[in-house]
Amino acid sequence: MHTGYGYGKVERIIQEFITYSCMKIRFLGFLIFILLVGTPSFSQEITSKKTDDIDKADENSAGRVKVYQDSWVDSIVKQHVEYNRHQNGIEGYRVQIFFDAGNNSLNQANSVAGQFQLLYPGDTAYISFSEPYYKVRVGDFRTKLDAEGFLQEVLGDYPNAFVIRDKINFPKLD
Repeated sequence: MHTGYGYGKVERIIQEFITYSCMKIRFLGFLIFILLVGTPSFSQEITSKKTDDIDKADENSAGRVKVYQDSWVDSIVKQHVEYNRHQNGIEGYRVQIFFDAGNNSLNQANSVAGQFQLLYPGDTAYISFSEPYYKVRVGDFRTKLDAEGFLQEVLGDYPNAFVIRDKINFPKLD
């Protein structure tokens, strides 16, 4: 008497597994298709409704906008304004033309800054100290591209200069 699975029974189990797996794949494919096709058409419908509402609002209103928001939004905006009021500048870039450590480094930094002011009277030199270095950084550039352009101008006079991220002064409003 044979107690194991017969060849036919194993074949049937494998066939049922394959059929079940194919059904799962087909179902997942159908679900993905519905999501991909249904989502854009649903969002277009919402967008068109919002556009219609805006058009109606423009026809019926006299240039007024009413904003409904939670009170915490006003609180966050006030905190942001207060934080910015105490900031000394904004993130930007400068060109570092000198850094040195030692007994005479402050005098050298002052000398380099003065020489820079003579060569480039329209730009400002800033002397800073970050132990143990005195640094001379020049310019207030919002973008790295602007700083890189200025770097190319000063490389003839300051061959070791490089661009560095720094807190810069607020730009002048024209």
